[in-house]
Formats: sequence, structure tokens, C-alpha cells
Amino acid sequence: MKRAIWLLPAILIFCTASRAQETPAWEVAGSYSYLKADLGGSNFHLNGVTASATENLNSWFGGRFEVSGYQGTVSGTKVSQQTITYGPVFSFRRLGIASPFVHVQGGVVHASAGYLGISQSAVRFAMVGGGGADIKIARNAAIRLQGDYLMSNFLGQRQNNLQGSVGMVLRFGRK
Repeated sequence: MKRAIWLLPAILIFCTASRAQETPAWEVAGSYSYLKADLGGSNFHLNGVTASATENLNSWFGGRFEVSGYQGTVSGTKVSQQTITYGPVFSFRRLGIASPFVHVQGGVVHASAGYLGISQSAVRFAMVGGGGADIKIARNAAIRLQGDYLMSNFLGQRQNNLQGSVGMVLRFGRK
């Protein structure tokens, strides 16, 4: 595991000699998302979608607004969760075909559960940290692969959720 921590920086340093990608002013993405929700020892799985908009201030730094929605059925109860977050994103655009990125975002999470028309819901603080890569398929389009850790706090317990997504990125303008 300790060796794996050094793998990403080694790859990034090795590839700095590659030609850089053009930096888009804006990136808009839509993805299928999967959430492994943790409720203090019991886990369940939800499917959903994620949409994001990123404004790139320069070739390596920008701000990302992201909205996600998930739903599913757990033990006969319909469960849904939505997140709205914003924060900085750091991209590495020196690779020819891929742009790895990392981000940290803060915002809110809304979760609800309903059974026989009776529902309970709550809104709490959420923090997301993670990263991924945009794989270029055309000048203004890419495939995004992303994995994140989502921290929330419901019922007096901290939840350590994992989310993954795959989708399409459209790029607009140039920096």
C-alpha cells in the first residue's frame, strides 16, 4: 500500500515531458454514478446520476460545482440521497490523452427514506474528496472516470460513503 501512494506522483513526474493539452474555459459533465452508503456498519448500494460544471481559471486550477442524486430500495424501503457541493479542482494536463484530477468539495447532502407513503428526510453537511481522469475522445469531449469519498453525518453517526462514476465531459472555450 505504501508503494501505491508513490505511484501517482511518479507517473505524473515521468509524463511531464509529454505535450500539454489545451485548457478549456469550461467543462460540463454528466455521469452514471454508484454509491456505497455506510450506516455505521451496515452498507447498502444506490444508483444515480451526477452533473458538474467546472470553470478552469488556468491550466491546473479551477472550481467545480457538482450535483448528484441516488435512489434505491433497502429492505423494502425506498431510499434516496442528493448532494450539492462546490470546491477546488486541480488538474494535470501534460498527458496527451488523459487529464488526471483531484478535488475537495464541501456542501450539503439530503437523504430520505419512505415506507408506505411515510417519509423521513434530513439535510446535513457533506464533504467530498477524490479524483479521477478525463480521457480525451475528441477536441471538445472526453470520458470521465471518477472515484470519491463522501463524508456525511446522520443519526448522530458519521458515514464514510464511497461513490464512483463514469460519464461524458463537454469542453467549451479556451484559456
